[in-house]
Amino acid sequence: MSSILRRDPKTVVPDLIDWFEAPFVTLRPYLAQPIRIEEYAEGGRYVVKAEIAGIDPEKDAEVTVGAGYLTIRAERHESVEGAHRSEFRYGSFSRTLSLPADANPDDVTATYAHGILTVSVGVKEAKAESAKKVEIKPAT
Repeated sequence: MSSILRRDPKTVVPDLIDWFEAPFVTLRPYLAQPIRIEEYAEGGRYVVKAEIAGIDPEKDAEVTVGAGYLTIRAERHESVEGAHRSEFRYGSFSRTLSLPADANPDDVTATYAHGILTVSVGVKEAKAESAKKVEIKPAT
């Protein structure tokens, strides 16, 4: 199986911007706000957990799988009643991840509970490759 790495194909320095978050988000105006994720392999599946609390998954979330990528989009709507203070982020959120080379895009499930969207992608069994000896012929 491929190694699992954090990837954000739309920016060169995603980690640096994530460290400083709020002051530098304006450097990424062409992107929606990032979704924080965990990704790992478990039981022959590639699993992604995305932190997107406070949404209605049927109305406000979308998971798309394509050739080699997984995209999660969500939108959190703000409703303000009276004077209050909030540090929650509202608006559009998006994250695109590369799938492992052996991921099966036809075997994808998604569940949402307690603010966590869990996407599970089946992984095709890798065929055991046997080594083949190649005969070396003298050059003529």
